[in-house]
Amino acid sequence: MSENMRLVWNEVAPQGAKALYGIHHYITTGTDLPHELIHLVFLRVSQINGCAHCIDLHTRDLLKTMPLDKVVLVPVWAEVPHLFSDQYRAALAWAEEVTRVSETHATDEAYTAASAAFAPKDLVDLTITIAAMNAFNRLGAPFRLPVQAKA
Repeated sequence: MSENMRLVWNEVAPQGAKALYGIHHYITTGTDLPHELIHLVFLRVSQINGCAHCIDLHTRDLLKTMPLDKVVLVPVWAEVPHLFSDQYRAALAWAEEVTRVSETHATDEAYTAASAAFAPKDLVDLTITIAAMNAFNRLGAPFRLPVQAKA
């Protein structure tokens, strides 16, 4: 392995990958969260964490249901509130709060806002979604998973 090559984490630890993919499967098939909302949260968390592979992947997923004009503005969603529904804005705000939990400490204000927009089970599922994407980012970025984008 050359010094620039990194391990393929899911090949080195297939049982760990299976466990993490199990959470992903639960999120995409076992929750009542809309698929577009899931991909929106996956993308925003990945943008915050700077995971190129996940940004590439989840941008492509989101473009299947959301126009390009909106997708490119996800990093600045709060500046264009008219483009996103109340629930989507609440999900994005909670995703940022939870992803930056070491800084935010999941404030009471943020929790109150998120819990006003989501039923209890949906709020827990949304938080699981955020936590899972943070876990994937913490594997994708350090191990430099490839992107589909070509020069």
